[in-house]
Amino acid sequence: MRIGDTIYLDYQATTPVDPRVFSKMAPFFAGSFGNPHSVDHCVGWRAAKAVEEAGARVAHLIGADADEIVFTSGATEANNLGLLGIGKRAVAGKRRRILVSAIEHKSLLAVGRILREQLGYCVETVPVNTWGRVDCYAFGKALGDDVLLVSIMAVNNEIGTIQDIMSISKLIRKTGAVFHCDAAQAPCAIDLKEFSQHVDLLSLSAHKMYGPQGIGALFIRRELQDRIEPLVYGGGQQRELRSGTVPVALCVGMGAAAALLESDQAERGRALVRARRDVFVRKLTSLPWPISINGPNGGIQCHPGNANVRFNGFKAHDILGILQPRLAASTGSACTSGFPEPSHVLRAIGLSGDEAESSVRFSIGAGTTDADLEEAVSLIENALTKLAAMSPVQTA
Repeated sequence: MRIGDTIYLDYQATTPVDPRVFSKMAPFFAGSFGNPHSVDHCVGWRAAKAVEEAGARVAHLIGADADEIVFTSGATEANNLGLLGIGKRAVAGKRRRILVSAIEHKSLLAVGRILREQLGYCVETVPVNTWGRVDCYAFGKALGDDVLLVSIMAVNNEIGTIQDIMSISKLIRKTGAVFHCDAAQAPCAIDLKEFSQHVDLLSLSAHKMYGPQGIGALFIRRELQDRIEPLVYGGGQQRELRSGTVPVALCVGMGAAAALLESDQAERGRALVRARRDVFVRKLTSLPWPISINGPNGGIQCHPGNANVRFNGFKAHDILGILQPRLAASTGSACTSGFPEPSHVLRAIGLSGDEAESSVRFSIGAGTTDADLEEAVSLIENALTKLAAMSPVQTA
């Protein structure tokens, strides 16, 4: 996919809105613009029906029911609502430990700090191996009857690691802890139709699955909903779990995107993306420099479009700077108060600071073509050639 003259290889940052999704959304920006919470007239009724149907589609994607879906502004808000909602209601209880994996999204780790600093919980980090997979044996030993909540993401946003959620869930169920799963990256990577059987809370984001930005959802198991303290108060919308007027067009878009991911073409699409990613990686690693892959390095345990590439001896920011404006990818590094830091995900899988800072995340999607990837490899080779001439590095 190209945006103007730029090859776009950053699908895990955000996906474009699928034209079929946009066509479903468009009427709700104009002729069908009613407030879904206006209960006294047919315009409001029609809008409410559209939101209800969208919720049902999102629910069906993960095997849940519509009344277990709460629309949010995105996965970040969903993560906040899930963890803080449980934590605030249980603050006087006996379960005082919370477990999170070392490679969670920054929004989840930030919530963990709030739970520790403001609510007094003991928040512990679950380590991962060099592939980013949770060690179920070590994790099982960390579990106990004093654990309130566990949060482990389904698919990592930087290195693409797919966790064994079913096995993790079995361990958690034995202790009675609540299981939250950030699944923002999962819909384009795996089939989620049985996930509701294994988790209690699950976060989703529309713009990671070819839907619009600004809308997400939190699955809350029905039996758990009275244990959630809202973050937003007001008119009591969405069963008083998240007040405020829901954006009808965005909800419709998320529902339409969810429906597409349940179609017969979805798995074929994942397989095509995976095949293209594998070719791209082979061509990159055959270049005459010490280039390697971080994380699972393909296969069924990795997001089909993810390639986190380490250009040993180079700086990722230097590579991406030379590639502008011809190619869009990302470092995966976080910035805190304006100061760049090595990726916490790459450090968690054992990389040094220099190795983390030499890594670029390329993410391929449905719009990526063979021609895009062929040109991308050529552009990267030229960038490395220029950088090597300025500061020579050891060739492979």
